[in-house]
Amino acid sequence: MLSDTQRRLLLRLADFGVEVESAWDAPRGLSLPGLAEHLGLVRSAIHTPLKELEASGLISTRSAHVIGGGPRRRTVVHLTDSGRQRAELLSEEELPEKSQSLAIGPIPNQIQIRGREGELDTLLEKLLAGGNLQLTGLPGIGKTSLTRSVAELLMERGFKIRWATCNSDTDAFAIGSMWLGKESPRDAVAIASAVSGKKTALIIDEAQELHPRHLSAVHSLLSACAETSTGVLAAVRAPSPFGTLPGFEEIRIQGLDTSDAVELLPKSIGSESAEQVAEALGGHPLALHLWSPDEDIPEKGQAVQEFVQSTVLRRLTNEGLGTLDELSLSPLPLSVEELFVAEGISELDDSAVLRWMHSLVEPHHLIRNVRRATVDEEIARDLHSKAAEIWSTREGLRARRIEAHHRLNSGDELDTEWLAENVATISLEDSAAAAVLIDDAIQINDDENLRLTAIDLAFERGEPDVASEHIDSVSDSPQKLLRKARLARQHGDLQEAEKLEQSALDSLSPADAVRAKIASLVRAHDDRLPGQPTQVQSSQIGEVNLSRLPKTDLASASLALDLLRHAVAVESGSVETLANVRSSLVAQMGEDHPRLALIDLRTLITSQAEGSLDKARKYIDSEVEQIDKIIAIHIALEATSPSHPDWLVSAHNNAIGIELRPEIPSHRRLLAQRWYWRGVLEPNMRLSHWREAISRFKSAECPTAASELLVRLTRSL
Repeated sequence: MLSDTQRRLLLRLADFGVEVESAWDAPRGLSLPGLAEHLGLVRSAIHTPLKELEASGLISTRSAHVIGGGPRRRTVVHLTDSGRQRAELLSEEELPEKSQSLAIGPIPNQIQIRGREGELDTLLEKLLAGGNLQLTGLPGIGKTSLTRSVAELLMERGFKIRWATCNSDTDAFAIGSMWLGKESPRDAVAIASAVSGKKTALIIDEAQELHPRHLSAVHSLLSACAETSTGVLAAVRAPSPFGTLPGFEEIRIQGLDTSDAVELLPKSIGSESAEQVAEALGGHPLALHLWSPDEDIPEKGQAVQEFVQSTVLRRLTNEGLGTLDELSLSPLPLSVEELFVAEGISELDDSAVLRWMHSLVEPHHLIRNVRRATVDEEIARDLHSKAAEIWSTREGLRARRIEAHHRLNSGDELDTEWLAENVATISLEDSAAAAVLIDDAIQINDDENLRLTAIDLAFERGEPDVASEHIDSVSDSPQKLLRKARLARQHGDLQEAEKLEQSALDSLSPADAVRAKIASLVRAHDDRLPGQPTQVQSSQIGEVNLSRLPKTDLASASLALDLLRHAVAVESGSVETLANVRSSLVAQMGEDHPRLALIDLRTLITSQAEGSLDKARKYIDSEVEQIDKIIAIHIALEATSPSHPDWLVSAHNNAIGIELRPEIPSHRRLLAQRWYWRGVLEPNMRLSHWREAISRFKSAECPTAASELLVRLTRSL
């Protein structure tokens, strides 16, 4: 007769195919720590059941390298032929239908839990009714495991689970991307609208890991989600950094009852000793996993953190502590291959100290927090300094992000130039991480250049309130006035923006003033929805005096003005002006310049000349310059409104994946237009798409377009 643990072991092993039995590298799930973790038992609790299964000929063991588990070979377990036959019979009796296909996002592997029936029933009932819950508790108390279990129950009922796991670099957009995929909007209301739906539950795990820089934006996202009919579950360590969330009910979980806690422990220690351990550790699941039968029974009433410090950490070797320190001081989970002190990874894994996320690993947050608190500050700074040196030798943006974190915490003098340069590079891939680094750096060294970098990054991210906070701390200058003008435009106050911009222009050098004026005119021309007239007059363009520019800038400025002059002339229909401007463009660019084809196409389509759509289709199909392709699609969409040909709709959909760079003003405006057209072409998603377009237009400093679109959205609803 198989015990419950043995039945669960066989069922778990049956999840792995026969091909792994002879593989050089074995999945971690077949290792002893992996099996114990899945079953929710302490490692020692599976020793006897495994020995009995092996004696019965149902399993076999071997030594193999474990994927992501370091260089040392470790014991892994496989089913024998007899074991696989037995598992198949058990599967027919016990296994529910697989529901993993209903999960979107980095949902963790399910861990079997005990003693949470009441909490599970409560969470399930409230989420089925569309409730919004904040699940709180101590680190290691089982919030993630409980959340994963209720997600499984929801999926068994046909619910779609959108799961997000937070770390220090997570912002609202990152959560939206985990819930929706790469093409997520970034506006809170837009995300909430896009993810809401029948039989859907939204989950945010490890919310306490959020950096203060992004806390407010995620709070806004949760508030927006709470306004929908879709249930939300936010799992967060107590006390919650959100405090009380409006529209959310807080559910706090405590330690397991003694009767349930003893079920996690090995049967070999006896019921009386098991009860003593369970009571001493307050039924804390992680603490129970960390306790070893080789150790004394903990003192009753001892705080879990004290137990970790006095018992768990003291049992580790120098190798184990070295690896633990590296993982604890890292801003992000690491792969074993990234560790430069990897010798202790097996020891930490065997000691239940680690939590795995596919190929990445970090200490359980309880362990990490205790270790960070116990390491001497001077030693910690030295470790950060050494880590920064090692990461500086590695390539890639991830390496620069981790290196920057260690530099900031090393106590060494901060190289603000290096930081500003690398933050700009990091922001191209992950602006949320860049924002965190800049925020941390300013706390260490309130440098004016760092403040300016923080302001510009906030503008690019569509965060005017953050930009405003930094602007107040910057010295008065024309550059400050220009940034205040940007802020006014993002808030929709064009009159104040023009006043501030003019003050800045009067104080700038002649050359800088001309550049700023040209940029202002181009932005004003783009500040409109498709079909609306331009706000720029030809006379305004003619007032720009290029004679004040140095010769090195003259050509580019002249070209920019001619391109703007041509765009304005296209709308006015002035044939003479168009001809003259085109001749000027040819003289500057050359007749064979690829951009001329786009310029001519705009003229052709706008005039609705015969065959213009056919030429537009050929251009869009063949154009290799992705930005020009997007512009051509938008021009053709505007010309064919309100009835768009299928090929054009398809071209637009295919172009959605083309990446645009928010740090470039013209790209910010193209992003806004893209979301506008998505709202036109996908009316079922119009609320989400147009809310995002409004946010993007504001970020692109196009308040007129944002205001007009808000009116249209309101009317459409």
